[in-house]
Amino acid sequence: MNKPATILIAFVISIFLISISYSASAQKISVQWEELTSEDFKDAVEKSQGVCIIPMGVIEKHGQQLPLGTDVYTSREISIRASKEEYAIVFPFYYTGQIFEAKQQPGTIAYSNELIFKLLDETCKEISRNGIKKIIIVNGHGGNNNFVRYFGQIQLESPRDYAVYLYTPEPDAESQKKIAELRSSKTGGHADEVETSVMLAVRPDLVKIKRAKAESGDDLNRLNVKNAYTGIWWYGKYPNHYAGEASKAKKEIGEISLSNSVRQLKEMIKAVKEDTQTIKLQNEFFKESENPLKTQARSK
Repeated sequence: MNKPATILIAFVISIFLISISYSASAQKISVQWEELTSEDFKDAVEKSQGVCIIPMGVIEKHGQQLPLGTDVYTSREISIRASKEEYAIVFPFYYTGQIFEAKQQPGTIAYSNELIFKLLDETCKEISRNGIKKIIIVNGHGGNNNFVRYFGQIQLESPRDYAVYLYTPEPDAESQKKIAELRSSKTGGHADEVETSVMLAVRPDLVKIKRAKAESGDDLNRLNVKNAYTGIWWYGKYPNHYAGEASKAKKEIGEISLSNSVRQLKEMIKAVKEDTQTIKLQNEFFKESENPLKTQARSK
């Protein structure tokens, strides 16, 4: 073989190897925003089809056995696991939520209502500015439920070029049955047997299970005003900010709960990627909102 031919073959092989190396690198690209380089971020946006997840929680007491960041640890674990199966970019540790009901407990960070709205809104706008137009909020804190739903509703306040989706998993009968067969306690709701079991699956090194009985997680039922809601309701029931009994928590229960959540989130990510209607309908709505008198009635 002559020298020019040998050089050409070597060049082709080197290009092929570089291509394989680049392809392998692209396959392994991290789902975690903070782990990406600036250059990799551009590839991640393309690979995710413009989908980003904000795993949301708060910093609050979780009995005496769990860390203050439990809600974010769990929502982020669910988001990362699901995104590794159906690629999406996972936003960094987001703990700015509603937690006024635990201000009396050590370690709680309770930002003002103005700030938590403003920060989430600004975060979504910045995510959009970086080329991501579909944002999924995965909420890991029960006290955020009303807040994030209202945040979703106020997306219609003014025009925007992105859509916010809230992850709303459905109860899974099979998972619930398996958990019921394994769990020891019958009541709960916060830092209870199931939530503690999830943390045993996520960050067992942070669980101090021997402290689970240090305080009561019983419902004290100190407030009984018929047909009325008041913000102090949780404190009236659980002043220790612990609802349930977690001493018998098991990693197996946690994995069952996580697997169900991951499966449903993976399905949602895929559906959001395929969704072409939400932003289209938003744009239609914003256009009609400019002049309501010209809005035309619709029918099937």
